[in-house]
Amino acid sequence: MLFHRIISSKLSTAMRYFPAVFLTGARQVGKSTLALSMFKNYVTLDDTTVYESALADPPLFVSNLKKPVVIDEIQKLPRLLNSIKLDIDKNRINGSYLLTGSANILAFKDISDTLAGRMAIIELFPLSCKEISKKTENVIEILFNANFKDFTLPLIETDLIIEQVIKGGYPEIQKIDTVTGRYLWFSSYIRTYIERDVRDLGELRNLDKFIKMFNLLAPRSANLLNKSDIARDAQLEIKTLENYLNLLKMVYQIYILAPYSRNISKRIIKTGKLFFTDSGILSHLLGVSTKEDLMQSPYKGLIFETFVFSEILKATKYSDKPAELFFYRTHDRQEIDFVIEQGRSIIAIEVKFSKTVTRDDFKYIASLDKAVRNLKAGYVLYMGERILPFGEKFFALPVSILF
Repeated sequence: MLFHRIISSKLSTAMRYFPAVFLTGARQVGKSTLALSMFKNYVTLDDTTVYESALADPPLFVSNLKKPVVIDEIQKLPRLLNSIKLDIDKNRINGSYLLTGSANILAFKDISDTLAGRMAIIELFPLSCKEISKKTENVIEILFNANFKDFTLPLIETDLIIEQVIKGGYPEIQKIDTVTGRYLWFSSYIRTYIERDVRDLGELRNLDKFIKMFNLLAPRSANLLNKSDIARDAQLEIKTLENYLNLLKMVYQIYILAPYSRNISKRIIKTGKLFFTDSGILSHLLGVSTKEDLMQSPYKGLIFETFVFSEILKATKYSDKPAELFFYRTHDRQEIDFVIEQGRSIIAIEVKFSKTVTRDDFKYIASLDKAVRNLKAGYVLYMGERILPFGEKFFALPVSILF
């Protein structure tokens, strides 16, 4: 089962204008599949022999590669980037290198400047609902357009939406149709990839404490990041906790969402909001594998919000027009789940795991509208089936719009 990736056109464009492109994202999101669809020449540093050859003599290894070439899992040997830089400077040909990595190597010391001006960076995430539904439109463009008069809403059954929330977006999971199979895949993914990659990237003196901390993060997804509470519960020093969080960010398992504060006169919370990047991984960690599990779970709201976050994050990253994602919360507890900024306009989104919406659900969006001059539209995403207006630019939108 192959899925068309929305990012493909952007990747092709980047290859035309840069000698190197770094395609980065979590393990198993489809980087190698996408890269191999573009280039036949492929080497992976996961191969021990290839790794040892590159380690022994990086310049010779690079010079012997037939280009254009894919170099997979470049984070295994970041020093190889210096030899790639020298090769590019000697003979600059756009589209020569497609580098892929399961960790954000630009977070490594002394790496971020190595290929400055020579390399484009593109992030690939687990499959979006649009990709799974074989659609190519970007939901961000739909939301900023804010014109639903003749809009045709995708008809998606509630059970299918809930199933997708629980499965998440990893391509392999879409092929597994049993609860037991999915449980085994998620367990293996965490043990094989997350634990191993984190061990490879950083100094983990106590893997058990890291795993405990990782599990403690799950019920805190879609909440303000309180490092003191997590460190206390995980029995870690703050510095160690921060190292673990950075490692999880580097391998794309968590995301710290920044608060929106531009042109706001009110006092804004400065703490970031923690999210898991995939609702499937999160559901697994919280013991949710069926619709019944989800409906009975005390975490159903945060799982649903994490799912919506993941979809909106993908849409902002894949949008042709630059867009940034934030949340909004003031010291007097006015909170909006998501604020998206594109150009000079913003939209606000509340998430509600319910089939009903009331005017009261828009109260903080209306308050933000009064505090700024650039709110294009405000939305409450809900589990209903109809697009309903709640004012000139406020709408209740079925979550099926993400599909």
